[in-house]
Amino acid sequence: MEEHYNPRDIEQKAQQYWQDQKSFEVTEDPGKEKYYCLSMFPYPSGKLHMGHVRNYTIGDVISRYQRMQGKNVLQPMGWDAFGLPAENAAIKNNVAPAKWTYENIEYMKNQLNQLGFGYDWGRELATCRPEYYRWEQWFFTKLYEKGLVYKKNATVNWDPVDQTVLANEQVVDGKGWRSGAPVEQKEIPQWFIKITDYAQELLDDLDQLEDWPEQVKTMQRNWIGKSEGVELSFTVEGQDQELTVYTTRPDTLMGVTYVAIAAQHPLALAASEHNVELRDFIAECKNTKVAEADMATMEKKGVPTGLSAVHPITQETIPVWVANFVLMDYGSGAVMSVPAHDERDHEFAMRFGLPIKQVIAPTNDVEVDVQEAAYTDKGILVSSGEFTGLTSQEAFEAIAVKLSEMGKGSKKVNFRLRDWGVSRQRYWGAPIPILNLEDGSEAPVPEDQLPVQLPEDVELDGVKSPIKADPEWAKTTFNGAPALRETDTFDTFMESSWYYARYCCPNSDDAMLNPEQANYWLPVDQYIGGIEHAILHLLYSRFFHKLLRDVGLVNSDEPFKRLLCQGMVLADTFFREDEKGGKNWISPNDVAVEKDDKGRVVSITSKIDGQPVETDGTSKMSKSKNNGIDPQEIIDKFGADTVRLFMMFAAPPEQSLEWSDSAVEGQHKFLRRLWKTVHSHLGSDTTTKLNPIALNDSQKALRRKTHETIKKVSDDVSRRLTFNTAIAALMELLNEVNKHEGNDEQSIAVRHEALETAILLLSPIVPHICHELWQLLGHIDPVIDASWPEVDESALVRSSLLMVVQVNGKVRSKIEVGVDQSKDEIQAIAMADENVQRFTEGMTVRKVIVVPQKLVNIVVG
Repeated sequence: MEEHYNPRDIEQKAQQYWQDQKSFEVTEDPGKEKYYCLSMFPYPSGKLHMGHVRNYTIGDVISRYQRMQGKNVLQPMGWDAFGLPAENAAIKNNVAPAKWTYENIEYMKNQLNQLGFGYDWGRELATCRPEYYRWEQWFFTKLYEKGLVYKKNATVNWDPVDQTVLANEQVVDGKGWRSGAPVEQKEIPQWFIKITDYAQELLDDLDQLEDWPEQVKTMQRNWIGKSEGVELSFTVEGQDQELTVYTTRPDTLMGVTYVAIAAQHPLALAASEHNVELRDFIAECKNTKVAEADMATMEKKGVPTGLSAVHPITQETIPVWVANFVLMDYGSGAVMSVPAHDERDHEFAMRFGLPIKQVIAPTNDVEVDVQEAAYTDKGILVSSGEFTGLTSQEAFEAIAVKLSEMGKGSKKVNFRLRDWGVSRQRYWGAPIPILNLEDGSEAPVPEDQLPVQLPEDVELDGVKSPIKADPEWAKTTFNGAPALRETDTFDTFMESSWYYARYCCPNSDDAMLNPEQANYWLPVDQYIGGIEHAILHLLYSRFFHKLLRDVGLVNSDEPFKRLLCQGMVLADTFFREDEKGGKNWISPNDVAVEKDDKGRVVSITSKIDGQPVETDGTSKMSKSKNNGIDPQEIIDKFGADTVRLFMMFAAPPEQSLEWSDSAVEGQHKFLRRLWKTVHSHLGSDTTTKLNPIALNDSQKALRRKTHETIKKVSDDVSRRLTFNTAIAALMELLNEVNKHEGNDEQSIAVRHEALETAILLLSPIVPHICHELWQLLGHIDPVIDASWPEVDESALVRSSLLMVVQVNGKVRSKIEVGVDQSKDEIQAIAMADENVQRFTEGMTVRKVIVVPQKLVNIVVG
């Protein structure tokens, strides 16, 4: 055995063994319990970042642990390869997105292998490959046939100079990122999938997900946004069309003082034909991109239409306004406005001098001034005619009944969730498999013509998608007649919504999924990824899984049993101010931080010019703040096991992890110490078998520590997923091994058991060094095929224990007593202790309190 730890050689050797033995390839085995562990697949951006490393290390530790439990473990990996970044990189580097993507995949795959992750690479997939998106296209055509897909006009960001649709991230300060022209809102045909048909099931089935973080389930519930309310209609004077509104507060109906409609509402457009001010305002709204989340804080603007609506109960007329806070895409594009009891309506009414009528009063008789601020709580109805005096809940029912009797409204359940718009006007995505026919209708691409393949050898000008710019690409036929292919591509959430299922049968050439294979592995037992995917990705995946179930491809309701959202990786940020007061961010690699002996920062200077540098504290590693640490540098310097160990030890997985160079070095020292300890141990005769009956107290103590560690680490890794505390327990065990001084046969045997145990327990976390040390300890079979150690309960039994002795509440000594000794015997041992006698000599002992197995408190005076 080499005396010094050499991670490079050790890691290459272990990785070559796993590759040669195909250690991580798995197939279905009905006679064996399966375990499917999956980390969210990466976008092939070019190189791994520390967030990737943390995510995938967590998954690999769990996978290796479950394998040691005797389970048939699947851990696959692939690439979320479509998307806008590839197009931007292609333009910047003058290379086709496909070439850029495939080169990045190869580089990142090599990095993953260097970190020793146990992936079944035979299942690797890239979503940009035709053999993958072919089935996505096929599935879309089936959804179309089932009536779950439709086309409608929707608003997009439009660059009038480049004549192209822009993604939200391509709009910078309201202008096109390339042309600099003010971005307009334009309505164009878009494809949608009816996720709203599954809204109630998506909401209900959250209750099945007992092992998901409550935070994530709450976010999904809020996004789905189920509400119970009343849908009612206002007659508009001089118009055939009624205004339909939905409200969750029908108890405030008697306080409506105006109705607000969206700028694109048909009534608004009709009224603008003879109203220049309104026409200009509608144009302004059209060119203002407003997300729903911005509604609460945006400046409220509006213009009266000149129309009047008739209150459905009082028959009073109220004005109809066009307001910028009402969106046509949400609900009916109209809202009843009650400024006394809604903050947004109140702000608008105050600005334009509209009436504010209080109809809800607090139940505790506290007076409120609705002219000053809206009163938004529920309470007792006032100034509400026949409904005055009812509680808000009673009024909800009574007003709903009244409207129903009048034919003006009814109760309705509503959802905030909107149908999933899957159209993108970008190039690097899967073409939507629809044909546009000569008569203006459309048809799904026939199955024998799938996939509709995206051309990969293209040039991008940053203005128009190559498949939109080339009219020949779209030309085809349908039933012998000319037709045009759809030139929109799928939202990349489509690919990431079912990749977990395709891993189960990646080589299925004749079907999207092989149900027998898919149902063996699914659902995923453990899914790992960032909290930023809590809503859309996870919601769309849950929706997709139900669609797959309903066409008979899977038999489960949910895709992921257990979810872990790992925290961010943070790092120090450094900067210098420029002439304009902005911050020029400096990489931590280029900064020297000097600290005093107490760890306080004394100075921060640039390694390049030696001049002072300022710090902005810690923040998420990012390109924008230039504070990312390249995993490759750390692997090259310390080895992959050190990186893995640091990632697991620095913080619990769901919490943020703060990068620390010194802490990384500390983990490397621990591995060197482990290596050195085994090296020293192998200098002894290790052939003697352990005889638990022949152990002395010191040997029993070390063996007890070994089995206590097995018990704790097993619980930490399997149930609690607190790898940091598991590692801390293993560090304690190694300390005890090094403290144990005996060199007789049983001392060596006890140390041998402790070291074997430590290597087994550490092997999921630092698999390379454990692969080598396991062999050096004399094992023929590799540690990757070893079983997780079992606790010997008899080793945990103590014949004695340590108790604290206090005198007047202050600790004065510690005594060792037999576990079966009586209180009187324990008291006598305590009183006879030399140090205790120093503090009781000449004093009157007034009371002795013995707390079994914990402490003795002697009260003197």
